[in-house]
Amino acid sequence: SKDLREAAKGLSEREVRYLVDTFYQMQEIRIASRLQSLKISEVGEPSSVFVWFEEQTMILEKEIKKALESFVKAHPAGPWLLSLTGIGPIISAGLLAHIDIEKAPHVGHIYSFAGLAANQKWEKGEKRPWNARLKVLCWKAGESFVKQSGRDSDIYGKLYYERKEREIRMNEAGVFRETAEAVLKAKKIGKTTDAYAAYSQGKLPPGHLHARAKRFAVKIFLTHVHEVLFFLRWGKPAPPPYPIAHLGHVDKIPVPNTDFVPGWGARAPETQPL
Repeated sequence: SKDLREAAKGLSEREVRYLVDTFYQMQEIRIASRLQSLKISEVGEPSSVFVWFEEQTMILEKEIKKALESFVKAHPAGPWLLSLTGIGPIISAGLLAHIDIEKAPHVGHIYSFAGLAANQKWEKGEKRPWNARLKVLCWKAGESFVKQSGRDSDIYGKLYYERKEREIRMNEAGVFRETAEAVLKAKKIGKTTDAYAAYSQGKLPPGHLHARAKRFAVKIFLTHVHEVLFFLRWGKPAPPPYPIAHLGHVDKIPVPNTDFVPGWGARAPETQPL
């Protein structure tokens, strides 16, 4: 209802995180119900009760999505997130509820919190060093970028494919030999698999290259999320990412769709990020 959509604008971050989790749980239930319906249909008509359950699950899923969309649209960064191809209300709500810009003065803090920092490990018996739910959201965002890459409005999916082509060239040139050797030592990989064959030759298998390229696109996206949230909180450009600030990298990808960021265009030219 209209009243509930209005109330959704004031959801707490904890409530949003719960609803995001519930949405994906309902989605899994709906998919499982649909598969069961198809199996039952092979031998007869599904019970009306079963059909009703499947329909009600779909309705609840849609209503949660509407509530979260109301929350996102009411957030200063929400319209910008929703303007990005591949990013819908569920992922947007999850990111806004999990990322606290007060605790992330640099984008590297978000990388670490999302489990995307380089050389980040989780040893047995230790507390997980990242937020598992945020890491899943980032994975879902990456998959969405890949699926939407054919659209003219897409940005991050195209970055994925550009990066993947580069990774393939580097892989063929043997650049990842040390990485491949390290994977063979650290993980138990079946010797009859294509992955083992690739690692044994000092190369990364296609799945590994896919993950690397997708992670690159997601990290660029998170860099942009950080820049927007930082600006909305403090009214000035965010500190540049570590590779640009300390390693001499100059190829910074600008934040897209800044027309959707309140006040972004009013900044003095000299304060614009490079």
